[in-house]
Amino acid sequence: MTALTFHWFLPTNGGDGRHVVGGGHGVDPTAVERPPTVPYLGQIARSAEQLGFDAALTPTGSWCEDAWVTTAMLAGLSERLRFLVAFRPGLIAPYLGAQMAGTFQNLSGGRLLLNVVVGGEDHEQRMFGDFSTKDERYAAAGEFLHIVRSLWAGEKVTFSGEHHAVEDAVLHLVPDPVPEIYFGGSSPAAGEVAARYADVYLTWGEPPAAVAEKIAWIRGLAAAQGRELRFGIRLHSIARDTSDAAWAEADRLLADVSEEEIARIQDGLRRSGSVGQQRMLALHQGSREGLEIHSNLWAGVGLVRGGAGTALVGSYAEIADLIEQYAAVGIEEFVLSGYPHLEEAYWFGEGVLPELARRGLWEQPATHSGRRALTPA
Repeated sequence: MTALTFHWFLPTNGGDGRHVVGGGHGVDPTAVERPPTVPYLGQIARSAEQLGFDAALTPTGSWCEDAWVTTAMLAGLSERLRFLVAFRPGLIAPYLGAQMAGTFQNLSGGRLLLNVVVGGEDHEQRMFGDFSTKDERYAAAGEFLHIVRSLWAGEKVTFSGEHHAVEDAVLHLVPDPVPEIYFGGSSPAAGEVAARYADVYLTWGEPPAAVAEKIAWIRGLAAAQGRELRFGIRLHSIARDTSDAAWAEADRLLADVSEEEIARIQDGLRRSGSVGQQRMLALHQGSREGLEIHSNLWAGVGLVRGGAGTALVGSYAEIADLIEQYAAVGIEEFVLSGYPHLEEAYWFGEGVLPELARRGLWEQPATHSGRRALTPA
């Protein structure tokens, strides 16, 4: 089995704390204990790097600090860690997007990955001045990525589409290496764009059987384009020395959340235009009952937060077992997070990653010089 890759998360979406920080997909951000300052985010980035995570996802949206600016400020605080920068292609011109990504890649020493997010909520897109429909946004994203990939290849591009146009466009400083494109989405329009332009298709954390179905769907679409993709999954993590300790922590995260608060948040999430968000809601139906939807897979986060709503919960060995199940259906990359992000990075990095290494499923990422990073004590 191929060695797996693990990424962490930078909580610029309002901040961090010892409780689930809500927000996104129609839900207002909740109060936080740790604001997203450069010193704190830098502490998470340095810890993730030391522990062996390959990259850190930085989200995008009206409830977040800007991902480009944030990661540019953090790049100098770490040495090897890459940044999976989420951005919305409909909000900038293709040439500028290609130039920005190239600059980041070249000045950071090749540490940029791009997570393309078209935006699932019409009302939020209109805040940014984008009044297109979701299907129009996916079509525009396809044109955007066609232009950007051509520019990154060093081509002179003249293109006139329904949403974007450039004439004699040349990127004089191409990125080296070309940034990989991560792309998610559960709608038919999303699948078509991912199949044509993505390097890695990302899914939120559904049970392995459901994930296998999505992988088969995207693989079929990509094969029709003569392409092959890798697959990743976005999950939270609650890893502990024992299963009982992990489940006690999961219970604690929801202990102070009232039924009224859950109802309010779920009402907002049900108005989401995101197919992926509706799939998350279907996992728990807004109820505290039956939240373990698969062995060691917990849907409780989705009761109080938009977006990725499931968590790996259990002992280090139990979580490693579930990770093996995902790997068996085709998942190679795991984008993880936890509350608080600093402490949970250590629980996973010092508990689960060594267990996976013992199973031959993970090894420390190489530094840019090609040498392996030191394993933390």
